Parts: sequence; structure tokens; C-alpha cells
Amino acid sequence: MASAPAAAIPAAMADGRLRRVLRRLRRQPASLVAGAVILGFIVVALAAPWVAPQDPLASSFLAVRKAPSAAHWLGTDEVGRDVFSRLVWGARTSMLAGLIPVLVALSISLPLGLLSGYAGGWVDMLLMRVVDAMLAIPFLIIAIALAAFLGPDIWNAMIAIGIAALPIFVRLARAAAMSVRAEDYVEATRSLGSAPLRIAVRHILPNMLPPLLVQTSVMAASAIIAEASLSFLGLGQQPPAPSWGSMLNAAQRHMAAAPWMAIAPGCAIFLLVISLNVLGDGLRDALDPKGR
Repeated sequence: MASAPAAAIPAAMADGRLRRVLRRLRRQPASLVAGAVILGFIVVALAAPWVAPQDPLASSFLAVRKAPSAAHWLGTDEVGRDVFSRLVWGARTSMLAGLIPVLVALSISLPLGLLSGYAGGWVDMLLMRVVDAMLAIPFLIIAIALAAFLGPDIWNAMIAIGIAALPIFVRLARAAAMSVRAEDYVEATRSLGSAPLRIAVRHILPNMLPPLLVQTSVMAASAIIAEASLSFLGLGQQPPAPSWGSMLNAAQRHMAAAPWMAIAPGCAIFLLVISLNVLGDGLRDALDPKGR
């Protein structure tokens, strides 16, 4: 009978925290606008076959590097492909580049961080030394090295970005696990004789998620920039498939004659990344236990 109230405490705390977070987010217009922009990009990516007016791979040598017009809203590229259509289809690659690496990093870092923060001792020391060694190398350098090792492909690039993001998530998950482990309700559950695995999965893991959620938004923005960088270097999306990074790579040779080739994907990357960062800042403020 005593275990029922102890088990209900985390659920009640999570429900109250969710209400506070939603209430605080509603008081942040910038975060709401950023969320709407991100949602718009998601809708465009999902509805690309209906939004794009032309085939993104169809070329026309009669329309090479044409300026924006009624026929081509954002102009054409070096082989006569419609830039707007390629921008719309490239949104799928960029949204996946923000999602897949984060999922890869979370799926590996959550159990490792939970194990390190909850078990402690030599397990914590060993894992943290490996993480510190990875943190000594810049994020983008690891991603480039892994992408070059795995081969030029968009999925290999996403895996490389996810692995490069691992140490950041592992350290954050460890810190969150150590913080939650010291809470009174965890001590009460432990005193009632609950198994360590049950405590870790049912009580500690759900309460580790808020800071990881904030980091997910910020890391998604970094992953999108990293994918664009890898595609720009020829290690990501391979032509002729559309990608904002590969579009910038093609545009660099025609900046003087056709600047619209770079403006469109550059603005799209800027808008999506800044929206993710603003949303991440809003979530951080909303999840701050010291916020009013």
C-alpha cells in the first residue's frame, strides 16, 4: 500500500510540470513563432509532391540560370532545374538531417548516461574518460572524418553526425540522472525495496527528459548545419538529388551570374536553424524550475 503513493508522486509532478511548461510557452511569442515556422517546414517537406510546381530533377538547357520569374519563382540553376522545386524537396533531406542524427544520439546516449549517472563508480569513470576524449575533437571534424570513412551518402552522413553528437548527450544525460537520483521520491522508492532497474527506468529516466528535450532542439539545428556542410563538401546528399547543402555547393561557382541559386537555400537554412535555436531557448526557459 505504501508503494502506491510513492509511485504516484513522479506522475503527479510530471503532469504539473507539463502544465507549467505549456503556460510559460504561451507567454513567449518568439517561441510560438519559431514553432510555427518549424511546423511550416515540416508540412512543406511532407507535402513536397504537391507543393513543388515542377520536377526537381528535370533539367532544361533552354532555361539555364534564368532569373526569378512567373515560370520559375526562385529562378533556375546551372542546368535549368527549378530552384523552388529543389528547395521544397531539399526540405525533406534537411528535416531528416535534423531528426535522424538526434535519434541516433539519443538512442545510444540515454542508456549510457543513465548507467553512468545511476551506477557511478568505475563504470562512470570509464564512460566519462571516453566521452572526454571525444569532446576533445571538434564536432564537425568528427562528422567529416566518419562520413569520409563510411562513404559519401546522405544516410552515412546522418549516422556520422549522430555519433559526433554522442558525447554532448551522454554528459547531459549523466548530469540529469545524477540530479534525479538524489530526489526524495527516488530515495523513498529505494527504501521500499524497489529493484535498481525499476527505479532507473520508471522513476529516473522520465525525469531526465526535460533537459534532453531542450538539447534535442539545439542539436537538431547543429545537425542541419552539419549536413549542409557535408553536402557542400560532397560527403552528404549526392547529385542530382536535391539538398540545401548541395545546392549551395553548386551555387558557389555561379555567385556573380546567378546569386539566386545561393540565396534561396541559404535563407532556408538560416530560417530553420534560427527557429530551432529560438524554440530551444524558449523550452529552456519554460523548463527552468526557477522560472515564474
